[in-house]
Amino acid sequence: MTTEPSAPSLPREPLGDPHLRRLIVGQGLAAVVDALFLIWLTLFVLELSEPGIATGLVLVAVALPRAALLLPAGVLVDRIGPARVTAGASWLRVAVLLALGALVTFTPPSVTTVALLAGMLGAADAAYFPAALAMLPAVVPTEKLSRANALVQGAESGGDLVGPAVAAGAVAAVGFEATLGGITAMAAVAAVALSTLVRVVRRGEGAGDAVDGERLSSARALGAGLRYAWREPVVRGMLAAVALINIAVVGPVLVGGAVLADQRLGGAGSLGVVLSGFGVGSLAGSLMAGWRPPTRRGWTVVGGVAAIGAGTAGLAAVTHVVAATAVASLVGLGSAFLGVVIVATLQERVPGHLLGRVLSLVVLATVAFDPFSYVIAGLLLPYGTTTLFLVCGSAVLACAGLVAASPAIRSLR
Repeated sequence: MTTEPSAPSLPREPLGDPHLRRLIVGQGLAAVVDALFLIWLTLFVLELSEPGIATGLVLVAVALPRAALLLPAGVLVDRIGPARVTAGASWLRVAVLLALGALVTFTPPSVTTVALLAGMLGAADAAYFPAALAMLPAVVPTEKLSRANALVQGAESGGDLVGPAVAAGAVAAVGFEATLGGITAMAAVAAVALSTLVRVVRRGEGAGDAVDGERLSSARALGAGLRYAWREPVVRGMLAAVALINIAVVGPVLVGGAVLADQRLGGAGSLGVVLSGFGVGSLAGSLMAGWRPPTRRGWTVVGGVAAIGAGTAGLAAVTHVVAATAVASLVGLGSAFLGVVIVATLQERVPGHLLGRVLSLVVLATVAFDPFSYVIAGLLLPYGTTTLFLVCGSAVLACAGLVAASPAIRSLR
């Protein structure tokens, strides 16, 4: 079996290696592009049609291909290499943005056309996310993985924090066409930076799919990745925790938070303040995880899950926007810190020939369950926001207990 060559030793400074700098710039810009484009897309569709089903159609057109293609994309990453898939997905994103820009500039596009192009971006995202995560261990030495992940996820948190205001402000100041042009230019810079790493990160053909000299079919290769994830207690436990947190937190915070803001916090406008607190907490959690990587990772994972559960349950008791923002910041901090630790741990422990498939499961666990989370929030809201947050927070706290009961996770260092 051939594997990717080990990365050369980096200088003492975390960004002292030029390959790492290009990686951070490329992936950081790509994260900011995602945050900006989502707001641009929402505002543009609202400009094309009245608020309602059209906006939902376009957002679903992004989400469905992204979720449906993630696992096949993981097989592709392991088959042809993470750097090539990352570069290819990045340039596909640029091509779609250019096509959308041409339509917006020269013709009044229909909602259906915008939805089709948005679906292509969702497909590009499905390939990009696991490939970008799998590329880090090929460029970054093991001891630097936590810092590298923290920098990338910090850029993502920063984009989520300032993206809505920047995108909305740019649209108001210079219009949809110029704003999309700027977003496309940023995506092109990211693609160039990531493409320069293809020659740095090379792997043998079929490295992840060979058994006795024969290449597995895509279905069998995917099955091999799923079996590995199920049989490894650390991987299984972390995937279960990520999925449960996504189900129990996303819907209650967004849907229940809007109701909470209207009923107790002085109006719907306060929801933006609370969500900004979540963003600030996420940025702080990412940077903390990179600056001081935990020495006892297992108990750190338990503590991160427990912090998210306690924060979610704590929203049941808040009556002032300051308290709600502080609690949301705790949830954001725990989520980001936990994300850095989990991804870095899997990058270190999972065999390289299976890494794309396992990381595609991680991404799937973070994006695929949003609809279920919204349904759960809708079912519980009639009983009041107090019940909603207590039930969901308690579920996450119970998950923390189950994670703590796993000897394999407790012993992680």
